[in-house]
Amino acid sequence: MYAPLLLFALAASPFDAMLERTVQREQLPGIAMGVVEDGKVVYRRAEGRRGDTPDARIDDETLFKIASNSKAMTAALLARLVEQGKLRWDDPVRRHLPSFTMFDPWVGEQMQVRDLLIHNSGLGLGAGDLMLWPEPNHFTRADIIAGLAHLKPVTSFRSGYAYDNLMYVVAGEVAAAAGGKPYDQLMREEVFVPLGLSRCQVGEWSTVAVGNIAQPHVRREGRNVVVAADGDTSPDSPSMAAGGIRCSLNDMLRWMQVLLDPSRAPGWLDTEQRRQLWTLQMAMPLGERQRRWDNAHFAGYGYGWRLSDLDGQWKVAHTGTLSGMYSSLALLPERKVGVVLLINGEGEDARTALMQAALKYYTAPGGTQGVDGWLDDLAQAGAPSPKEAGPLPDTRTTAPASATALVALQGRYHDPWLGEASLCPVRGRLRFSVDKSPRLQADVLQAGARWVLRWDTLEPAAQAWLQPTAAAVPTLDLRAIDPDIDFSYDYQDLHFTRTGDCPGNERARR
Repeated sequence: MYAPLLLFALAASPFDAMLERTVQREQLPGIAMGVVEDGKVVYRRAEGRRGDTPDARIDDETLFKIASNSKAMTAALLARLVEQGKLRWDDPVRRHLPSFTMFDPWVGEQMQVRDLLIHNSGLGLGAGDLMLWPEPNHFTRADIIAGLAHLKPVTSFRSGYAYDNLMYVVAGEVAAAAGGKPYDQLMREEVFVPLGLSRCQVGEWSTVAVGNIAQPHVRREGRNVVVAADGDTSPDSPSMAAGGIRCSLNDMLRWMQVLLDPSRAPGWLDTEQRRQLWTLQMAMPLGERQRRWDNAHFAGYGYGWRLSDLDGQWKVAHTGTLSGMYSSLALLPERKVGVVLLINGEGEDARTALMQAALKYYTAPGGTQGVDGWLDDLAQAGAPSPKEAGPLPDTRTTAPASATALVALQGRYHDPWLGEASLCPVRGRLRFSVDKSPRLQADVLQAGARWVLRWDTLEPAAQAWLQPTAAAVPTLDLRAIDPDIDFSYDYQDLHFTRTGDCPGNERARR
């Protein structure tokens, strides 16, 4: 039987109703929520299942993947190194990583440390993310940085905003080079320890020794199911500077307190570097929903933070998304208010609506729109119009292609940044697989005149079209089937060229 709900808030807190309604509407497996006001924790609640054992409950010390909320911590680490005189924001990246380059060599020469943090590289949205996710994979940070030389830009350097994870991997390596220690060691020494973030984890660590860890969940057939559960050791992830840190609710509350009130950690970061982190560095498009929901007039990116206005008040925020894990943190610095949400399930709409309701409690008190209103708005906006709605290929009952399908195109292939792959027969069926990414393994299916990749362990929405070209040297392209696919599935940036026969099949290609 489950242990009783852990509740640390004052009785009849307005946040209780918000959280409970969100959990009910969105059927979340677990959630942790905290609120800081004037330096004090005024709300702290943890609810639901961790997922490692049937009766394991989430509490305020449970570790969650904070995903891209790691970026603010990476930026804070760099700010510490700037303050210590070990680097400057306008240092060329090559001063610290001499081999660094981009597709356009001039951009590689001109790229500064600050550029790594503000999504202005010219690369497309999520370019190269398939070297980071799905995890686990066998890409190293050196592989990822080398791959940047093969990713074609979609705009000119510094001309616009497009969210990017790979540059934060580079930023982590810049920190390591400037600080003289590995990124994870620096993060512990310069951020976790001085701020008292006692449960936060980064790098390689023992999940058995640390314990109390939330596992990611996805919805399948109406149930929350654990996916990609931890083993005994959490590996040293190449993506850690971009999205690989885990923290508890208590850690995140302490993090918000320090950010909102420098006196909580005297001498940790001077006024100038704090100002730099929250200075708008790159303008962001201001969406229709943000204008309507927030009454917003501007949006931009600082160093690891999104900056905007909410009902006439300054807002500093970020979200984090990994498969089965969602986080959100928002600060209203002028009011000394902070809200954090940690969810171990499919919680995109949940975090958006709950955070909005929590912030509106401060910026628009007395408003009539609660969590249900925000969730209804999201559901309506997400519904496709009749012209847009169209069935995706249903491959659940489709048989995999036989070993003789696409026989003239079977073989080993190479993509300049994702590396080696195979289109080869395996046990009587045609399979596609990427050498360095064990979860990018798929059956090839035929859908009419087209070919589909049905991944072994990824969600159905991640399926891709396989587009072979029978030229003198055959090629393979991948394209997303679902128009709403997560941007990290950057199939459009891949282009595989045949390099040889399938192993054990040195026959002449027909």
